Amino acid sequence: MSKIIVIYDGQCQLCKNSISWVSKKLEISAIDFHTADLAQFGLSAEQCSREVFVITEQHRFSGAQAAAFLLIRRGNRVLSVLITLSGPLGRVVYRWIASHRNSWPVKILSRLLKPR
Repeated sequence: MSKIIVIYDGQCQLCKNSISWVSKKLEISAIDFHTADLAQFGLSAEQCSREVFVITEQHRFSGAQAAAFLLIRRGNRVLSVLITLSGPLGRVVYRWIASHRNSWPVKILSRLLKPR
């Protein structure tokens, strides 16, 4: 199995809870973009403030595509397929969630993923 690096916003509660949830079933190296050397990944802080990035030996995914990749690797095939098949709609929903991190729907989602 190839190494999976996830570059995420370590100051976002939904992001932290999501990383914890994914890590329960999938081995990843989670890196907070605020403290990372982003140049080694060819990324900027601006890019990482807008969306999550997943980097493997062969691929680089971002946003909804990164979420779908992590879900399928974690074993959540149905959710991954829904995101992938929704195409532009999945990307729009991802961008809305990422830009409304303090909204009540996102806070509810974050609580659902909160480690117990």
